[in-house]
Amino acid sequence: MSLLTSDGAVRADAPAPPQDCSAVDRLLSEFLADKEQASVGPEIAMFVRLLGTFLSGGKRLRPLLCYYGWQAAGGHGSTIAVTHLGAALELFHAGALIHDDVMDGSDIRRGRPTVHRLLAGSHGRHPAAERLGVNTAILLGDLALCWSYDLLHVAELATPRAESLRTLLDAMRMQAMTGQYLDLLATGSSHIAVEEALAIGRGKTARYTVEYPLLAGAHLAGADQGMLSACSAYGVPLGEAFQLRDDLLGVFGDPGTTGKSDLDDLRDGKHTVLLAVARQRADSVQAAALRALIGNAHLDLADAQDIRDIIVATGARDAVEDMIAERREHALAVLDSFPFPAGAAASLRRLADMATRRDR
Repeated sequence: MSLLTSDGAVRADAPAPPQDCSAVDRLLSEFLADKEQASVGPEIAMFVRLLGTFLSGGKRLRPLLCYYGWQAAGGHGSTIAVTHLGAALELFHAGALIHDDVMDGSDIRRGRPTVHRLLAGSHGRHPAAERLGVNTAILLGDLALCWSYDLLHVAELATPRAESLRTLLDAMRMQAMTGQYLDLLATGSSHIAVEEALAIGRGKTARYTVEYPLLAGAHLAGADQGMLSACSAYGVPLGEAFQLRDDLLGVFGDPGTTGKSDLDDLRDGKHTVLLAVARQRADSVQAAALRALIGNAHLDLADAQDIRDIIVATGARDAVEDMIAERREHALAVLDSFPFPAGAAASLRRLADMATRRDR
């Protein structure tokens, strides 16, 4: 479930206070407008508009968690710094997604053509339109990553813990890039164990989706080590649960709702935990079918359904649902055992449910 309505406003039932998503959306819009106005040519202006379109429709999970970390650690008064920090995280995420789509060769993101496909289509008469689209998307992803640093300047200058915040965000970037590399390295292999698949998901997505944004907000508010440890204890299992839900949606989700293909993970042979569990539990006939089908670039709808049937028959789908529930409960238990402020604890509790029981 999105935390925003179709027109970009915060949902009435979302756990976000009014300073949160709406302020981040306004800041991103103003920031990109300034970049377009200052652009030295139509090329950068085109980049700005394309990035603005790509940023629309996201869940804004990272800015939300950043705000809740700040709130939990006693943040109060002006929200300028935490809003800039949340927007910076969203720009970093945008750049990472654009690059991820290039590496995966994905066609659809958030119900629209991926950036590299859109760019290739816009240069349809170019003799190397596909390559131009990919290379230009890489540049746009780089630009989003660079501009995320611009937005950090205000956040860093507003806190006496600027150096520790900078170190934390550097670690987040390294974690995400390393996880992405491990994902690329494993793609196509049929010998990845469940724990290895968990480690890839944890590095590529889980920690930078939940733990690091929560820690960043807490750092900004001057959290002590006890609070930081509690944020990690909540964030790591919830991040894993979020990624496990993504694994399920990538195979069993409705593309009309998720905005993504339900074939990409299967065609690419992605080493999700879901597929690792299915392989682990498959009998000889099922295992042979999975080897023949998963990673087949020409996989069709009937083949995909055969894989889904095997996943269900092996109990892998139910097993991953159990893993999600277990990790959600671990995260919620932290809220019961550590003295988070009541408002922050309530927000984090609702967010845990929304992040793990979503359909997109």
